[in-house]
Amino acid sequence: MGRVNEQGPQRLLVWGAGAIGGTIGAYLVRDGYDVTFVDVDADHVQAINRHGLSINGPFGDFRVTASAFTPDALQGQWDTILLCTKAQHTAAAAKALAPHLSPEGVVLSIQNGLNPLIINDHIPPQRVLGSFVNFGADYLEPGVVHYGGRGVVVIGEQDGELTGRARQLHQMLTHFEPDAILSPNVFGYLWSKLAYGALLFATAITNDSIADALEQPEDRALYTELGREVMRVALAHGVTPEAFNGFDPAAFLPDAGDAAAAQSLDEMVAFNRRSAKTHSGIWRDLAVRKRTTEVDAQLGWVVHFGGQHGVPTPLNARLIALIHEIEAGTRELSQGNLADLRGLLLQEQA
Repeated sequence: MGRVNEQGPQRLLVWGAGAIGGTIGAYLVRDGYDVTFVDVDADHVQAINRHGLSINGPFGDFRVTASAFTPDALQGQWDTILLCTKAQHTAAAAKALAPHLSPEGVVLSIQNGLNPLIINDHIPPQRVLGSFVNFGADYLEPGVVHYGGRGVVVIGEQDGELTGRARQLHQMLTHFEPDAILSPNVFGYLWSKLAYGALLFATAITNDSIADALEQPEDRALYTELGREVMRVALAHGVTPEAFNGFDPAAFLPDAGDAAAAQSLDEMVAFNRRSAKTHSGIWRDLAVRKRTTEVDAQLGWVVHFGGQHGVPTPLNARLIALIHEIEAGTRELSQGNLADLRGLLLQEQA
């Protein structure tokens, strides 16, 4: 076990020790990596330092020992930093971690959204790689993360080159997900996740599970058009979307037809039925943790580039507005929120 060589364990800094960073980081610690965690949640940091970081769920329960710091207490530099914060915190995290990146070091964004584009403003783009993850995990309480369902893990250079460092980071990620993919088209996966994310945000404005929501016949046309809006923008932006875990971007292309979209939705239902994580992290942010979501840092890109390319995105724009109202406490989670979107869809089709 262990990624230990003559120089000792490979040193990594994991910035953001929640669902994504906590899960991946714990698996790497268990396999011999020297992982330091950073998180803005002081209680979480204190729990990790006192009792270790615990991972539980259907793939086994274990606890690892590691050092954890809040950003203001961190000292030193690392050659490899995994940025795993929520997407809306990317800019602040990139600024804060920059002094801790060694002169030849690299940052790997393991987040939802097109976050390498944000990190590029604070760290030279040639030192920033992207990744795509679709596994199910939740932060439960300080020091405890639930890993509920395996999903695709992809890594790649922003320009698509299959470099030596990308291969090394890919090998590292196989210690967490043995089937991790090294791809020349990581942005294709990230754009597909935006389309899938649009569907997940729609499921999260109700209290239904992901699978139950996606299975509802009366909402299939709505989910289909949400996905199509994203795919139209992706195509206009010159992106080639990639399929993953039941989500087939080709099924949501403008001329694909409703039957293809229905089949992809059925496959997404089946995938989510197999996961111990029944609801999205979006729903958990809204219903349980009562905090802002990643909606602007995910669907905001769709509306932004849609405007840039002259591609209308009314459903995604309205969904963003509904999420903001729920975040602000002026709207409750309910089936009525989907009825709102269905009404807009009928207006657009009239």
